[in-house]
Amino acid sequence: MRVSPSSLPAQDGRNRRIAIVVARFNHEITEPLALGARRALLAAGVAEDAIATYHVPGAFELPLACRWAIECGRFDAVVALGAVIRGETNHYDYVCSEASRGIADAQLATGVPIGFGLLTCDTVEQAVARAGGSAGNKGEDAALAALAMLGLRRQIDGA
Repeated sequence: MRVSPSSLPAQDGRNRRIAIVVARFNHEITEPLALGARRALLAAGVAEDAIATYHVPGAFELPLACRWAIECGRFDAVVALGAVIRGETNHYDYVCSEASRGIADAQLATGVPIGFGLLTCDTVEQAVARAGGSAGNKGEDAALAALAMLGLRRQIDGA
């Protein structure tokens, strides 16, 4: 049975500040992801003025921008959104691996949750399906995962 963050109990986003970092490359995919993330955050109670969106050139730049958003100290969590679509060269493999590793490293180094919304697809059709199409919106899922981690942290801390 597959469980997505959107099928989990509602997360409480009240009094939370969230940064959304979005890759511009493949913008026809990443913009619907960003809209989905924003929609999910608002539905969870995050105030409109507590959501900031930042754009980077591509997926490879996501980790550094996420780290900067964390280091500024204004955000409780970050949502990283991008889309890498396989091409004819090895470029896909390097970008996917390094962007994923960089996002994980930033999260582990800082202790601040980063919702992982980096699509790594073989085709444009697969990416479209995951950006609001038949496979849902992975931007929504990434935003809800970030909020879920904030809730878990509060639970672990005993608050």
